[in-house]
Amino acid sequence: MKTIIESEQFTRTLKRMTHEIIERNEDLSSLILVGIERKGTPIAKEIQSLIFLFEGIKVPVEAIDISSHRDDDRKNQEVKNQLIENINGKVVVLVDDVLYTGRSSRAAMDLIMDLGRPSKIELAVFVDRGHRELPIRADFIGKNIPTSKEEKVFVDFDNKTVSLK
Repeated sequence: MKTIIESEQFTRTLKRMTHEIIERNEDLSSLILVGIERKGTPIAKEIQSLIFLFEGIKVPVEAIDISSHRDDDRKNQEVKNQLIENINGKVVVLVDDVLYTGRSSRAAMDLIMDLGRPSKIELAVFVDRGHRELPIRADFIGKNIPTSKEEKVFVDFDNKTVSLK
């Protein structure tokens, strides 16, 4: 396994992404961060902390399980998602670790639309590795890492590293 992003660059990348989110969203009081379980949620929480550090505003963070909206064999109809925050008219920033085919992002958008009607949905990903199967593009990208389809990208939030295998 080859480490592509070390701890210091990981932290800088998250700070840059946070600044981009702040710059593109003037009214942070209408912003909700939604982490795509499991790996997107800790990134969303870290972005929340950085927004508070930079702007003094506590943006709500929600977590969603997209398994009920998947389009493959792992679809799980038993999952019930509920949000504490009302997303109607709000800007929802979906947060995930890796953008690959776009299917997880599509499932997350479908789920969000089932839960309410935001004014806008934006997508923040820590790594964009390419190979899209759907016409989905992230609004905020930590790092573009071109890969082959056989390679795997691992975002280790606890150790603040990104590795390629």
